[in-house]
Amino acid sequence: MSSHVPNEARVIPLRPPAARPGVRPTASPAPPDPSAPAVREPLWRDLVGDVLRRERLAQERTLKEVAEQARISMPYLSEVERGRKEASSEVLAAAAHALGLGLGDLLSRAQGELLRITARHTGGRHRGTTGARYDGLCLAA
Repeated sequence: MSSHVPNEARVIPLRPPAARPGVRPTASPAPPDPSAPAVREPLWRDLVGDVLRRERLAQERTLKEVAEQARISMPYLSEVERGRKEASSEVLAAAAHALGLGLGDLLSRAQGELLRITARHTGGRHRGTTGARYDGLCLAA
């Protein structure tokens, strides 16, 4: 499969060029268009946490019950549900299984939530920069 996208990571400097030693400042980029709506895409951990919490509440189960069944600490599960922690796939799988879901079910529901939120901000279009519809899900670390 060929791709026209280079296999390079985008680097975002932590300090502006003028503040980094040995780097001359360059022309600053154009300021963002103030008339364009500022859309902040949700974080993945927020989406997954929302799905876990909604499912737990729909089952009328306590945080303690689910955490014990998943064999993870109750405070950690609470932080995952609130989007404060980026849980590993093992923790997500354990929490999903404790709720009677598979990991794929959890991720699929989170993806559906992402598409719903994105559609609200893009007028119903689920399109990336290439114009292709989002038909899959890929996570990279």
